[in-house]
Amino acid sequence: MKPNNPFLIAGYHSPEFFCDRKTETAAMLDALRNGRNVTLIAPRRMGKTGLIRHAFYNLKEIQPDVVTLYMDIYSTQSLGDFVRLFANTVLGRLDTAPQKALSRIARFVRSCRPVFTFDEMTGAPQVTVDVSPAEEEATLKEIFDYLGSSEKRCHIAIDEFQQITEYPEKGVEALLRSYIQFLPNVNFIFAGSKQHVMQEMFASSKRPFYQSTQLLSIATIDRDEYADFAIGHFADNKLRLPREVFEAVYDKFDGHTWYVQNVLNRLYGFGRDAGMGLVDYAVRQVVAEQSYSYEGLLKAYSAGHVRLLKAIAREGRVREPLSGDFVGKYRLRAASSVSAALKKLVGNELVYQTAEGYIIYDRFMGEWLRNQVF
Repeated sequence: MKPNNPFLIAGYHSPEFFCDRKTETAAMLDALRNGRNVTLIAPRRMGKTGLIRHAFYNLKEIQPDVVTLYMDIYSTQSLGDFVRLFANTVLGRLDTAPQKALSRIARFVRSCRPVFTFDEMTGAPQVTVDVSPAEEEATLKEIFDYLGSSEKRCHIAIDEFQQITEYPEKGVEALLRSYIQFLPNVNFIFAGSKQHVMQEMFASSKRPFYQSTQLLSIATIDRDEYADFAIGHFADNKLRLPREVFEAVYDKFDGHTWYVQNVLNRLYGFGRDAGMGLVDYAVRQVVAEQSYSYEGLLKAYSAGHVRLLKAIAREGRVREPLSGDFVGKYRLRAASSVSAALKKLVGNELVYQTAEGYIIYDRFMGEWLRNQVF
């Protein structure tokens, strides 16, 4: 079924509803087809997951037998969490015949008791495991042995890969690298949103994954390509999206994919020709819906943190947040206090550092903050 609204803000459907990224898609497909692992770096909500899904879709069109798997480890807090998610993602997915899948899993996974169920629609085996802390590393090795034993080509995307650096266990990077490098039939996409952490992991000679992958980054979608895509989908539904209206939305959010897509989704859903008044209404609607969560989020921060957030939001982008002009204009505390507060806000992903300066990470939150009493 085609989606009712062509401007998807979650998931992936097909190339018809995916805009541009031709160069990045070609680079990823070339790497995977030629046995190279990929590191994909971009801010959150810029379209990493969509690009991975799009690449996998195209890959399956060319090689129907290839296995493509995706896992997001953002919510994992430990190696045990990773192992459980990895097992649930991988086990049983490299075999088409259920009995063969069960036999191979039983042969390789001995450190824990997998629970087998079957998909009601496809009959494919589904596996869940519960791993005791003492068996986590053993189970991880068994899963990699299971992968290596398959005759199928497999590509696995691990999203928010920098999360492994937060695990309390030591040496997780080295442990994973030691297994991954000996899997000739499996390639990995390591995607992450914390640019400095990901670059350190894969570009520092001191780290286990040093120069083990092809580095790939994505920025904003080309303005003209995005405009043609958006205007075309509106026209298909006999709606008009003037180019200047699209460009106003694009510029308002600096081309950041998810926010542009979200507003276009609202405009299309209104079912009438889009104008600037409708854009303003759509943005106010989204911000109003999120205001309660923003208020709750700020309760965890001091007055100094909140004041700094509001100041950055008012400016839109701050190149020198420790400058006397900026500190004085918004009556902030001493530069040392601003520096400490900024470090915490960046670490917690409320503020993001771009090449042009610091911005509020959540663009809708930035809109909400600009309207708050200073």
